Amino acid sequence: MADSKLIEKHKYMVGIYDHEEKIIKAVKEVQKQGVKVHEVYSPHPIHHIDTYIGHPRTRIPIAAFLFGATGMLLAIWMISYMLAVDWPMIIGGKNFLPIPTMVPVTFEATVLISALGMVTTFFIANNMGPGKKEAMFDRRTTDNRYALIVDLDKNVAKSSEEIKVVLESLGAEANPKIIER
Repeated sequence: MADSKLIEKHKYMVGIYDHEEKIIKAVKEVQKQGVKVHEVYSPHPIHHIDTYIGHPRTRIPIAAFLFGATGMLLAIWMISYMLAVDWPMIIGGKNFLPIPTMVPVTFEATVLISALGMVTTFFIANNMGPGKKEAMFDRRTTDNRYALIVDLDKNVAKSSEEIKVVLESLGAEANPKIIER
């Protein structure tokens, strides 16, 4: 029999907003009142919302560089092995390893390995992929609404009723709901 893992459930307060400016204002005001925002969901990217809610800077550029360097090194190794070791041929009096002819293949391999690596990194980092259950708080955030999510277990300074009043006072749709996950 497989070991069952204990899954710790959290309670979240979900405030739904109907306009981008309202959600930005709500995030700033909620933070000022001492409530930590867990996440913000929107149908499109909102510039600088990650800094407003306190997300650290992403390390995606580092991963992209490492994947690109890997692709470049693999391409150079592959070309060098094929031209100098596996099937060395002197064509037109040129040497075994003509560097200028390596550039296009090296560039393409760098781009290919970077792209594949970044897609894989994205899926792993966001816990996505085939068979994974979606973690959506409100389906309307894919269409025309914005959701401000507060983790009630991490906000002990204010009660859930106080947080609910704060969200409603900042323009959330009537009766922000509590969801347990």
